[in-house]
Amino acid sequence: MTGRPTEHPEDLLRELAPQVLGVVARRSGDFDASEDAVQEALLAAATHWPAEGLPDNPRGWLIQTASRRLVDHVRREQARRRRETAAALLSPPTSPHLGDIHDEPPGAGDDDSLALLFLCCHPALTHASAIPLTLRAVGGLSTAEIARAFLVPEATMAQRISRAKQRVKAAGARFEMPDAAERPARLRAVGHVLYLMFSEGYASSGGPELQRVELAAEAIRLARELRRLVPDDGEVAGLLALMILTDARRPARTGPVGELVPLAEQDRSLWDAGMIREGVALVVEALSLGAVGEYQLQAAVAAVHDEAPTAAETDWPQILTLYGLLERMSGNPVVSLNRAVAAAMVHGPRAGLAMLEPLDGPLAGNHRLDAVRGHLHEMLGDLPAAAAHYRAAAARTTSLPERHYLTTQAARLNAATGG
Repeated sequence: MTGRPTEHPEDLLRELAPQVLGVVARRSGDFDASEDAVQEALLAAATHWPAEGLPDNPRGWLIQTASRRLVDHVRREQARRRRETAAALLSPPTSPHLGDIHDEPPGAGDDDSLALLFLCCHPALTHASAIPLTLRAVGGLSTAEIARAFLVPEATMAQRISRAKQRVKAAGARFEMPDAAERPARLRAVGHVLYLMFSEGYASSGGPELQRVELAAEAIRLARELRRLVPDDGEVAGLLALMILTDARRPARTGPVGELVPLAEQDRSLWDAGMIREGVALVVEALSLGAVGEYQLQAAVAAVHDEAPTAAETDWPQILTLYGLLERMSGNPVVSLNRAVAAAMVHGPRAGLAMLEPLDGPLAGNHRLDAVRGHLHEMLGDLPAAAAHYRAAAARTTSLPERHYLTTQAARLNAATGG
């Protein structure tokens, strides 16, 4: 131990958890048991590190502790079953020394994370099962956080993740990258999971923070690894471009005390110009790689926003066209919601409001539908209606920064009308 105290190890543990799980699962060959062992190691770290100080090699400490827990698990199984079946299945190594951990080959952590990502997106799982499992194992989200994102009780999500792990195990999945023949079928699920991981990091579904920077950064890192694996896949390139172009705006999304700053009011000089150049170049390349997909179109929308010098100079007709293509391709009601905003910017707020009416069913209870209605009613000059929709949106969101912003908007309009 360094003896250096650390009062808040949560961020470091979240960052290291997927890396440690990747190493332990690769060595043991048992994903389910490895995750249990890693969770025990994380709990031990959360207990000991604040009091004893950060170890010289935190990642190595966690790998060593988790590996020892795995060995203990095997020994318990041997004693209970009186045979070596569990040991043969797990093939556990002897507890590693820190010197062995330092000898991990360069890039091993990246390879492990990507292999873990593909394992969590195994064909035996539906997307509904693969996504929370990956958010848990690779993204490092807690079960409670995933449950909030999917709007289900925590106990329900815990059962879903547990069943997913059992299905992966029953399917005989191995901790290795899929071969070239199997890979295309897995890419769509992997891409969708990375997209959701990034989205949760960029705009947290609940809690006091608007953004979870480490989660968005991990999604971008994995997307870069995925693109290196399949450099000629246009949708993978589009997904990476979308993440980069969106994340480029991150420094301007919050104010001095973490409050939400909407796109139209952001200081664009704070946007990351290097990331925008990289993202735009990726979009151009992605659109040249055969058939155009959903991520490529979303990235193109992000590029139009990022290249506008000011909000007033945004090319809304182009964005409206892109959302029209995306809506026909995906049938996603959230895309339709965004298209309504673009239509309002091109044809006026009444046109946008009319396009929202068919979304009352598909997006019932979604706070963004009320937030958009509030914005469009404000554009129309109907301030009481706008304030009412902002209040309704504030009541429905689980994100505290969003709730504060929406409540402030409603109060501002009430003050303007003497309400």
